[in-house]
Amino acid sequence: MWKQILSKLPKKSSKNDHHHHRGREHGGGHSSSSSHASTSKSTDNGHGKSANSHTKNAPSGGRSAGNTNTNTNGGVFTPYEALPSFKDVPNTEKQNLFIKKLNLCRVVFDFTDPTKNIKEKDIKRQTLLELVDYVNSANGKFSEVSIQEVVRMVSANIFRTLNPQPRENKVIDALDLEEEEPSMDLAWPHLQLVYELFLRFVASPDTDTKLAKRYVDQSFVLRLLDLFDSEDPRERDCLKTILHRIYGKFMVHRPFIRKSINNIFYRFVFETEKHNGIAEFLEILGSIINGFALPLKDEHKFVEKDCKLADTVIRGLLKYWPVTNSSKEVMFLNELEEVLEATQPPEFQRCMVPLFRQIARCLNSLHFQTWLFWVSVRVFRQEARESIYYMTHFQFGYVIYIINISSSVAERALFLWNNNHIENLIMQSRKVILPIIFPALERNAQKHWNQAVHSLTLNVRKIFSDLDPELFKECLAKFKEDESKEGETKAKREATWRRLEEVGMRKAS
Repeated sequence: MWKQILSKLPKKSSKNDHHHHRGREHGGGHSSSSSHASTSKSTDNGHGKSANSHTKNAPSGGRSAGNTNTNTNGGVFTPYEALPSFKDVPNTEKQNLFIKKLNLCRVVFDFTDPTKNIKEKDIKRQTLLELVDYVNSANGKFSEVSIQEVVRMVSANIFRTLNPQPRENKVIDALDLEEEEPSMDLAWPHLQLVYELFLRFVASPDTDTKLAKRYVDQSFVLRLLDLFDSEDPRERDCLKTILHRIYGKFMVHRPFIRKSINNIFYRFVFETEKHNGIAEFLEILGSIINGFALPLKDEHKFVEKDCKLADTVIRGLLKYWPVTNSSKEVMFLNELEEVLEATQPPEFQRCMVPLFRQIARCLNSLHFQTWLFWVSVRVFRQEARESIYYMTHFQFGYVIYIINISSSVAERALFLWNNNHIENLIMQSRKVILPIIFPALERNAQKHWNQAVHSLTLNVRKIFSDLDPELFKECLAKFKEDESKEGETKAKREATWRRLEEVGMRKAS
């Protein structure tokens, strides 16, 4: 029994172990041969089960070094010390030094406490700056080991659990969402350098795509897409640029990236209704769609490239048209205008009847974001008294922004006639469209409370009146006839209610 207990006690380190430990302290890392002798293609690259599955020979020794200034390495404590500069070693050793610096930067520090690991954080920051410069000025192809270590270092730093700020489960006004202060990641000074390094690495002509795709694989891409839910807009902007580069360089991943973004949209629409990166994803897809070549593949068909899809897309917009949210209605009208710009007469004529029934309802909307307008007036009251040329670019841009978002549903619908292509489509089919929207135009002209809507309505009426006065007269006569019938029906309904009230009063007495 005593032998068993003694056998479990730690043994004294040998002279070789002591010598190896001292060599690591002075060198700041391990030799390249010992570092990569055990690596293989089956490595999880830092984005599988754990970012630490290959830390046995790495100085990081773990996912985070926020609790100590040293790192455990096989039972030996290794100080976090700076490595020599690239300019201080011969060219033959730069590749090995590059790998050692990548391993050094795999340590993740705690940035919630600015007083912890100050020296180590500065060493890591300087090392990341050196790595960025090295990747930017590399002369010669990166080896497979170098590619693997870059992906492992990037994975260890950027792939983390996002902790979104709690949001109240209630309907929030669109302006409140715009005014919310974005959550800024305290680790951004280091994260930014990691993203910069990876961006330059992906874009570098010295990065072999065939080798890199083994490590920048589908699992890596999925975890990269998950980061788009970050509340830090700076991070989302970096991710957007990097995903563009990956999409451009790794052709094998293109269908997978499009499908994965589509799945995120499905989850957003049908499950979570919350995602910080939807705008960035839409921007990325817009850029991708613009780059599609003709003739289109089936999976590449969009309205901008295939106008025959316009009827299907417009009917889809009408199917999900907002009922109670005026801000969303304005957004739908914006999208509708973009789709109609790519629509040709045959497709337009197939959907124009249900389309202009909806537009007629929009024309009579009483919604207007008046308080937003008065906020802008108060903010820029002084500037309004002076010449507009004395306003700063920011102030002028903000005024234009306020004007854009303060438009009403009716006003936005009337703006469709300012688009020459859409106006031509409407006028070509005016004999069908004008009878549908004429009652809405006439009611606006008679009694809409907002002066801007009233003026725009008169302009649209004049366009129809000047182009086809006979059709305009017919519609006006039909409107007056229907109004007269509606008046008679209303009078009969009121008379019926009066009789019912009289009968009820007699019975009650």
